[in-house]
Amino acid sequence: MSFFNSEVVRAEMAEISEMQEEVYQNVFKFPSMNKEEKLYHVNLLDKLLEKQKVLYTRLSLSDDPEAQEMKERIADSASMMGLPPNVDMNVIFNNMSKMLEAMRQKIDETGSDL
Repeated sequence: MSFFNSEVVRAEMAEISEMQEEVYQNVFKFPSMNKEEKLYHVNLLDKLLEKQKVLYTRLSLSDDPEAQEMKERIADSASMMGLPPNVDMNVIFNNMSKMLEAMRQKIDETGSDL
């Protein structure tokens, strides 16, 4: 069975897509959000990041050619965003998690992410 024919993978990808859409819809509103809205947004980003991390791990463990192709496209996208080639995506995921935690703490303390 193809990697992308798995019901679990398809459900996870659909959920990731929905979460991404919600994040994109609200990203430009972030500066004007109140404390609760900002915390919700950061928590949503954190959940999205965790789901992406799990999907990336599944891609990495799969020998399906389509899964490997998607993994390569993710690496290419990361390079286009300025990350070094052959960067360990788990390091990137962990750094992003730390950044979200720092944002969450700052919002908790001050009501702002600045």
